[in-house]
Amino acid sequence: MQELDQTVTIGATVPTGFEHTAAEEVLEKLEATARVSKNRGRIYFDITTDKLLKEEMQIDWQELANKLPWTNALEVWKLNNSIKKKKGRRKRTNPTKSDQCGNVDAKSTDTVPSDPEELCEDLEALEVKGNQRDVSSQPENYSETEKHSEIQDQESGVTPLKFRVTCNRAGDKHCFASNDAARDFGGAVQEFFQWKADMTKFDVEVLLNIHNNEVVVGIALTVESLHRRNITHFGPTTLRSTLAYGMLRLCKPQVSDVIVDPMCGTGAIPLEGVMEWQNSFFLAGDNNGTAVSRSRSNIKHILKRTHGGSFSGLPLDIVQWDLCNLPMRSSSVDIIITDMPFGKRMGSKKKNWELYPLCLREMARVCKPGTGKAVLLTQDKKCFLKALSQMEGLWWKLHTVWVNVGGLHAGVFVLKRTAVVFGTTPEDVMEPHTATGSQKESMKDGSL
Repeated sequence: MQELDQTVTIGATVPTGFEHTAAEEVLEKLEATARVSKNRGRIYFDITTDKLLKEEMQIDWQELANKLPWTNALEVWKLNNSIKKKKGRRKRTNPTKSDQCGNVDAKSTDTVPSDPEELCEDLEALEVKGNQRDVSSQPENYSETEKHSEIQDQESGVTPLKFRVTCNRAGDKHCFASNDAARDFGGAVQEFFQWKADMTKFDVEVLLNIHNNEVVVGIALTVESLHRRNITHFGPTTLRSTLAYGMLRLCKPQVSDVIVDPMCGTGAIPLEGVMEWQNSFFLAGDNNGTAVSRSRSNIKHILKRTHGGSFSGLPLDIVQWDLCNLPMRSSSVDIIITDMPFGKRMGSKKKNWELYPLCLREMARVCKPGTGKAVLLTQDKKCFLKALSQMEGLWWKLHTVWVNVGGLHAGVFVLKRTAVVFGTTPEDVMEPHTATGSQKESMKDGSL
């Protein structure tokens, strides 16, 4: 194995609109400066393997594979596989430990051997283990040529890796399709490494990302997307975990902050919060009993994974409540963060015109004047901005982050509570602070 402190370029997929937020996280946790890609939803940063390529060419795909510097990327892939196997063994013997990860995969310092010789032995053992795979069961249409090739590989003591190429392409000036690029580049990779192509049971996934005239070739380090982490019980409109994490970073939670999600649904936002900011207290609720039940099931799953099933240790509580009459004292909350009903899949935009002003008014009541913040996600921008204009004495809009939520162009609105005490402005005189029947129905539909 080559030197352990090689420098490689890591590419990370992040929620669209949160590229700069993810770059700040990389700088904070890995002390690396990230570059935001021209193609939204990706960042790149250079890092050495002791803390844990980009290639721009306009040449034929058949000639690209044998000109790329594969060595460093493959060494990182081997190291990543070694860490995954060690973590798997640890989880079977001690289920009380887990990783914490945000928009970008964080390093696991407790799983990397500190002794370089030990790390080399781990990688050699990984290669030997890969050579001992069971190849006895083959499909009925397995050709004699493939059988003969497999026998030769076994006799030589080398079992070739299985791979596939995944192409992501953006731009309208290309004279080729994504499948054509993946096929031609995959053929060149197969010829260069003598690997075997397998679209489903692959060992290595080669990523070919094309944006206009920029080509980025890499090797995937994660098997699946992280947007479903921490969630086992889903609802019709469950928020992606990566998007929830990005919203929380916009809040910049501090020690001892009280953070409330008044429309928590299945609990994606508070779950992401307690995994990363354990010195803050999270309180979440919903007026729909099914949603609250799903949130509690997701909490039990996290507790089982991180605390061995113990129901103590997470600064989080889930309750069922009426959003427009929250059971909290006035001026008691530091941060409010929630995914508001879009009026698309659940509820309706007509009901949002009544619901949104009541939501902002009640949020202003419980939020601390002068220092309180709110981060609210909605696709119904026209309705939200109108409601916000009605509450201008209680809320200031700091900025907006535009994001893609399931193909919908939505906005994450970052608000700050004014210093005005609730009850002294014309905006907060409407009584009582309870929802009408249609508003309750809208909240119930939107939180399932």
